[in-house]
This record gives sequence, structure tokens and C-alpha cells, in this order.
Amino acid sequence: MIERLQNIEERYNELTEELMKPETINDIKKTLELTKEQANLKDAYEAYQTYKGIINDIKVAEEMCLDPDMQEYAKEELDNLKNKKAKLESDLEILLLPKDPNDSKNVIVEIRGAAGGDEANIFAGDLYRMYSKYAEKQGWTIDVIEEEHNDSGGYPLIIFSLKGDSVYSKLKYESGAHRVQRVPVTETQGRVHTSTATVLVMPEAEEFDYELDMSEVRIDITRASGNGGQGVNTTDSAVRLTHIPTGLVVYSQTERSQIKNKEKAIKILQTRLYDLKLREKEEKEGAVRRSKIGTGDRSEKIRTYNYPQNRVTDHRIGFTLKQLDRVMEGNLDEIIEALITEDQMRKLRGE
Repeated sequence: MIERLQNIEERYNELTEELMKPETINDIKKTLELTKEQANLKDAYEAYQTYKGIINDIKVAEEMCLDPDMQEYAKEELDNLKNKKAKLESDLEILLLPKDPNDSKNVIVEIRGAAGGDEANIFAGDLYRMYSKYAEKQGWTIDVIEEEHNDSGGYPLIIFSLKGDSVYSKLKYESGAHRVQRVPVTETQGRVHTSTATVLVMPEAEEFDYELDMSEVRIDITRASGNGGQGVNTTDSAVRLTHIPTGLVVYSQTERSQIKNKEKAIKILQTRLYDLKLREKEEKEGAVRRSKIGTGDRSEKIRTYNYPQNRVTDHRIGFTLKQLDRVMEGNLDEIIEALITEDQMRKLRGE
């Protein structure tokens, strides 16, 4: 462990020197890459500096124990320092786990109403509201990219971006099928129905993650339709992009400006293609294991929201919280922390 920490310290200092060179400062792409690498090392680097300080303090305390006048105080101080050392060593084990290079990224989230008709679409809207409130508590910004409304007041589809500090690290476990059990507003007999909505969380592609060849993209400009404010149907501002090699289609109409809609569509297409590349890489390397907490399979049932019992259960880790009302108001911290902790424990066990 110490050898790995020394390597991190050495690399961190090298990056500091490299970032101060004029040729690096003048190269924006290189500066971004190096800054990102250093940011990924920062927690382990700073923890190691603290660890070295504790080791040094332990040596001082051990020497003080030899002095009869200082012995009682020194022994108490030594016990405290040893406890701190043990705790920090546990923290360092987690900090040294392989990092997901996408953890620091922003995300694009896609929510679709699935099984259950209007109730599924209403639930998709509830999930969007839940994530919006959570994002607000985190200080993130939200931007709707595409939305389809229906008469029930829900969303057959809504796509939005979340930007902020390490968004993907917290939301990457949200991909999958979310199941709701409750009495729909349309139910006259008071029976509990089960409906589902699917969530897909993708790390937002940055320019150097996936270079989109626009010669492989067909661009269609159409008239915006549906809800979107006054004048939404009066201009040809909606943009549909088709990636010819993969057949992926992206549509954007939330902005009145054709240019802004095109920018949004390109960003989401890049992100979809980057996500596709990541999945193919995982499958090729055999990285998707049974023990892994799902981070992308849309068909995997990951969570149940039971309204009559005010209960939410994450099936992947057997975690239940009887505070569904608070969760739907964006209080997701307990669930997300439980998922992160379980993922770390599985990695520490080598699963």
C-alpha cells in the first residue's frame, strides 16, 4: 500500500510541475487531461500526507513515553494516534480502489414510461421530479433536452442533462427498471397496481472521449411539435440526427433556436455513442460480472417504490428504507451511499 501511495505522490508532484510549464498552459486539451488526472489523485495524495504526519507523530509520542514525567500523557496520545492510523489505513484502502474514469463527469439521463400505460408515464414524471429535487439539493444544474408529454400529465419519454460536481459517481447506479406499487388516480376500486419506468444514466461525453464524424450523421430539420411554449409550432427549429453506422436517432426541439437544438442533439448523440463504446469495452474485457451492481442494463429491475407501505427497496443490495415520501422529495442520499459502500466492499473482497 505504501509503495502505491508513494507512486501517487510522485505522479501528483510531476503533474503539478507539468501544469506550470508554459507549453502546457497554452495547450487547453492537455491542461484539461492533466488537471483531470491530478483531481483523481488528489484525495489519495492528501490522505497520504496526513498519514505521513501521523507516522511522524507516533515516533515522537513513542520517544516521549521514555520520559517518566511525560509517560502518562504520551501513552494516551499514542493510543489516539494509533487509532487514527488504523482508521486512515482503512480509508486509504478504499481510496486506492480502481477509480471509474467517468465518476467526475456530468450525465445525461433518459427516463421512459414502460409497463403500465398512463400510470407508468406518470411514474416516469415522478422519477424526473425526484432526480430534479435531488440535483437541486446537490447544487447541480438541470437542462431538459427532449420531452414527450401525454394527456395523463406524465412523460412517455424525458431526457435531461445534470451538470455539477462528480454527478456520475452518485447517479451511475440508477440505470435500470424502477417499479412502482400504488393505487393509480384512475383506479375506482382502490386496487394497488404495479407499473414500471426505465432509467438510463450515461456519462456525458467530452470532446476527447468520442470524436463524432459528422459525415456519418444525417441531419433533418423539422417543425417542433407538442408542448414547448408559445410559437413552438411556427418555426422549423427541431433537429433530428441519425448516426448512419449504428442507426442511433436523436431528436431535440426544446429550444426555439435551430442552432441550440442542433448543439443539444450532437451532445446527446456523442454521449450515446460513448456509452455504447463503454458497454462494448466492458463485454469484451469480461468486466460485467454477476456480483457487479448494475449500472446500465435497462431490463434489470433494480428498485421498488411501494406507496401503501411508504417503502423503497433496492433489490441489488437488499436495502430497504421506510421513507418513500422523503425519497420522492429528492432525499436519495441514504440509498446512494448504501450503493456506493456496497460497491466498495465488493471491490475490496475482489469480487
